[in-house]
Parts: sequence; structure tokens; C-alpha cells
Amino acid sequence: MKRGKSEPYVRLVEPLVRENGVLRPATWDEALTRAAEGFRRNVAAKGPDAFGMFSCARATNEMNYVAQKFTRAVIGTNNVDSCNRTCHAPSVAGLARVFDSGGGTSSYREIEDADVVVLWGSNAREAHPIFFQHVLKAVHKGAKLFVVDPRRTSTAKWGHRWLQLHVGTDIPLAHAVAREIIHSGLANEAFIERATEGFAEFKASVEPWTLEVAEEVTGVPREQIRELAHAYARADRGQMSWTLGITEHHNGTNNVLALINLALLCGHVGRYGAGLNPLRGQNNVQGGGDMGAIPDRLPGFQDVLSPDVRAKYDALWGSKIPPYKGQNLTQMLEAMERGDMTCVYIIGENPVQSEADSEHTRKRLSNLDHVVVQDIFLTKTAQLADVVLPASAAWCESDGTFTNSERRVQRVRKALDPPEGARDDIAILCDLARRLGHEEWDYSGAEQVWDELRQLSPMHAGMTYQRLADLGGIQWPCYSEDTLEPSFLHGRLWEDDPAERGRPAPFSVLDHSPPVDLLSEEFPLRLTTGRRLDSYNTGVQSGGFESPLRRGETLDLCREDAERLGVREDELVRISSRRGAIVAPVRIDDGLRPGLAFMTFHFPDEIDVNSITIEATCPIAGTAEYKASAIRVEKLPPGITEDDRFTVVPV
Repeated sequence: MKRGKSEPYVRLVEPLVRENGVLRPATWDEALTRAAEGFRRNVAAKGPDAFGMFSCARATNEMNYVAQKFTRAVIGTNNVDSCNRTCHAPSVAGLARVFDSGGGTSSYREIEDADVVVLWGSNAREAHPIFFQHVLKAVHKGAKLFVVDPRRTSTAKWGHRWLQLHVGTDIPLAHAVAREIIHSGLANEAFIERATEGFAEFKASVEPWTLEVAEEVTGVPREQIRELAHAYARADRGQMSWTLGITEHHNGTNNVLALINLALLCGHVGRYGAGLNPLRGQNNVQGGGDMGAIPDRLPGFQDVLSPDVRAKYDALWGSKIPPYKGQNLTQMLEAMERGDMTCVYIIGENPVQSEADSEHTRKRLSNLDHVVVQDIFLTKTAQLADVVLPASAAWCESDGTFTNSERRVQRVRKALDPPEGARDDIAILCDLARRLGHEEWDYSGAEQVWDELRQLSPMHAGMTYQRLADLGGIQWPCYSEDTLEPSFLHGRLWEDDPAERGRPAPFSVLDHSPPVDLLSEEFPLRLTTGRRLDSYNTGVQSGGFESPLRRGETLDLCREDAERLGVREDELVRISSRRGAIVAPVRIDDGLRPGLAFMTFHFPDEIDVNSITIEATCPIAGTAEYKASAIRVEKLPPGITEDDRFTVVPV
């Protein structure tokens, strides 16, 4: 098999049900009846919280709205989440804690007018290539680009300066930058006094992190830390952007808060061209959260704990939303292991291959009483299901909207009908709701769903379909059909009137917490994972297509480590962690420092990298520490063939 070229997944065009342990074709009536009966049985036996919904970050806003409504109004639980938990839940948690809003604060256009752009833990050129074009425009106009990353990525090659920190030392580095800004008299004291709180405590907390101490802990030369601090603080317009190198840690939310501290310190928020921007990885992961496909917020980021908010939804839906937070994806997996959650409805997600310690996830799902998967392909997750429902491809077979990283809601127009035998996602959800006793569930189309959302979510109220089409998209918030808000958020922080400024933005006091998976003599190398430009997530959609850039899965090592281990380029090696082992070919990457290895998660059908990553999670956001596993690398005995890399070997 050519490396990196998987056999294409075949499109699902008929429902499947499990009989005698095997999935067999079924009619839609049988499959929907079987799906509904399984949900009814489990809820009757153990209550609504025995149910969990995994919604889809690649489907439309409208589908996500209906999916979370199904969970809350039909089943009666807040147990709904999406792959937001896998990637940027810490960003939402951190931004919401400080600003009461979980979205990035700037538009892409503003990036082009920045004086300094900091990409922290982000290989944007490969993971977010559209956004990176805006960064390049800023660079060509004279902006300084600072790239903070353990690897010298293709993004770092464009940087004015590359700061090569040790994995898991983001908070010490941010603290040292903050201390240098304060000690150099570069803090924006007027903004701090006007718009923030907790500065004295924050100042005291960063005091121990001198340039010398930070250099020792992070590996970044003190001169580079000082240069970043002075450039960011002196900039008129400073932009701070980050990706999974910040969030996919056991302390991901604290990492995000450390970057927010720097923006507050310099007044780089609430103004045109100055902001904080998490770069979302999937086409509608922002929209999924906006639509309430998260366990603690209703659509429009309205708090599920608020009686007034719940009352508004209950009045329109005829529901009784539970007055407590649901379980996030990580907590749902734990509830499955305890036996408290016994049935799940998975729409367009592939947790068997996308979750850390993936074999553990497989075992949890395999032990459930009832699993329903709605997807366009028979993924490894769908292969475990009791019922499989063939759905539409949201990007070309559905009408609706998506929301990107800059909070821009844009229309999606149906170009093709789903293949015969597959059905629209919203129609499937409505059919299941009717079978569960909600006869009123019937939407004439996506626009009716969207107009229902606009009644309930103030930040979407002014976005009619016609207006979205006329303007080519609108950033939220948009409260009225007659006005547009500024492209940046939190301008209130600059108001003179305290009443208009509202709640001050708090500084956060944070401690350094090293990676959970400790390095040792047995596991001396640090493995970090990430994306490459040529492939998409677990490869279900991209793996079946040729790409001139694709080289398949490799274990990337620096030249020194390869020589020390006695391995050469393309040689197959055994990579072991405390959870399992895999076999993969070596690739030499001069952008890595000794002790650091890199792999992607794009080819799990060939090499299941997530079988060796650690499930340690952020206690606030529930995101796993994909970026910091401890591994060892061993030569293989003679006679190992290319086919031997399709193996997970228990430790």
C-alpha cells in the first residue's frame, strides 16, 4: 500500500442495524424504530442522564441547534457536546471567564493591520491556511510575526522571531513576558485601572519569573523573551492568536488565561486591530458551540443555570430543561465506564479514532447498551453502533449556515441531493423526535430552524437569511436587522462611563504545572501531535484522495536523536508509551530539538497514534493532553515488513 493513501470510505446509502453481533441492511422505518426504542428503553431504566449526544462540528448551525434541542426537549438532559471538547474548549472557557463571551475578539481583516502578530502554539500555515494569508498580508506590510512553538514549523519559517519553548512551559514563558513588560514600565496602566481587576495579585504572581529563570525552564533565550515582551507591549495594534499547542494540555484553560493576561496588561483587546483569537480547526466548531451543542450553555452562550433563560426556551419548545449543567464529552466517556451512561447518539463524530487513549474509548463505547451513529461513512465508530443512519454531507447537500473562527456566519447552499437512501440530518432528528412522542417536530427547511434560533439568541437576532446573503456573512453579535456591530468585541472596556464598561476583565493568577506524562529512563522522549496541510483530522474524508504533499504517517525525530537511537530515515521503529505501542517509519526533521518527537493523527487506519496519547484532561474544559506524551523508540528486529506498521501492540 502506498504510504498515506488509504482505501476510500464508501458512502453510506442504506440504514444498518445490528443483529446477532453483525450490522445488516435495514429499512428506514426499522432503523428509526430501533433507534427510538433503544433511547426510550435506556431513559426509562436509568433516567434522561443515561443519554449522551455527540453533535457535529462539520454540520450546519441549524443541525447543531436541532441536535441540542432534541437532547434537551425530547430526551430531557443537557448531556450534549461536540469535538469542541477535543480542541478549543479551553479557549471558550478562558475567554468566557474573562469577557463573558467565548469567541475570538477580532476579524480576519484586522489581522492585516496589526503591528505585531503572535502565533502561540499554532502552525497556522498548515492548520489554518486561510487565516495565515491574512497574517502574510500583515507581514508584507511590515508587521513583526513572533511564532512560539516547540517545532520550527513552516509557520515559524515566516516569523521575525521563532521562540522554541519546551512542551508544556507556556505559562512560565507568558509570565516572564508579563514581568518584563511590568518592570520595563510598558504596561498600559490607564487601561488596567479603567477596565481590569486583580492586577496587584497578578503582578505579585509573575514576579519570580525573571528572564533568567524562564530561560532555564522554557529553553527560550532571555533575549528573545525580552524582545517579544517589548514588541508586543509597544505595538499600537497587537494580535495574539493560538491553536491546539495551547489548548491540548491538562492545563489548557490556564494556558489560555495566561495569554489573555498579556492582552489585558497591554490593552490589546476591545480595539480595532488588537485582539485575542483562537483559531478553530473545523468548519463549524465555533458554530456548534454558538448553537448550544455544549453542556452548560444554550444557543447564544446563554447560561443553562439561569431560570429566566430556561423559561424562555421552555415556553417556545414546550420543554422542561434540567436546571443543572450536563456532562461534557470527557465526562460522558467516564460515565460510560461507570455504567451511568448507557446510550449515545453520535452525529458525524469519530471518537474511536479522535479521542486520546483511543483503545480506552473503544472499550467504553463497546460496553454501552445502545449506540446510534448518524454519518456519511461507516467510520470505525459507526462499526460499533447498534443502528447506523446514513446522513447528508453538510457542505454540499444541506442548506444552512456555518460560523468560522472570526464569528462570521455565512450561508451554505445545497448543491446536490444526498444519494438515494441517505437523508437530511434535520429530517432524521425530527423523525426520531416524533417516534419519541413529539408529534409537533416538523421543519419546512433550514430557514425555519434559523428563524426559531433568532427568536431565542439575541446575538443572532439580526441575521436573516436574506441579510446574510446580501452582506456575504455577518459576525456575531448582530442584535438588530437594521444595524451592524463593530468587527471587534469588548469595546465597552474602553468606555469612560463605568456603567457602560460593565464588569471589569479579571487578571488570572496561575501556577506552572508540567505535563502529566512524566519523562523517565523508560520513556525519555516527549511526543507532541498536530496537523499537516495535506490531510484532515482522522482522514475519513481526506485519506481516500491523492495529494502530492502527503507522505503518510511518520515518527519525526531530530537528526541527533535518530543517530543516538541508531535509526535512519524510513526505517520502521516501535514507538511505546505507558498505554500501548505502534510501529511507524522514521522521518528526520531538522525543526525539532533533541528529546522531542512529532506525529499526526491523520492515518489511524494505518497507524493509530491516539492509542499512545494520554487521556489526562483539563479539569475546567475537559480537553486531553494530546501535546505531551512520554514515549520510547526502539529498533525492530530484522524481517519487519511495511504491513507491520498497521499494528497496535499492548504494553
